[in-house]
Amino acid sequence: MNESSEVSDGNLAVKNILDSFKTIITLQRELLDLSADADDEGTNALMSDYIRAQEKLVWMYSAYLK
Repeated sequence: MNESSEVSDGNLAVKNILDSFKTIITLQRELLDLSADADDEGTNALMSDYIRAQEKLVWMYSAYLK
């Protein structure tokens, strides 16, 4: 995904943020799987917390757009 510049439309900006979160959450889920396979409970807990917080933001931004 390419970086946006000079965005003047608020809804477009929120859509770009949502797209970015989807990319980040996908990568974090991969990390979550890897940390689970490695029995790395600390990283697993940290990634789980990050994902939960970001999914809440995705929900709020999605609700805003509706």
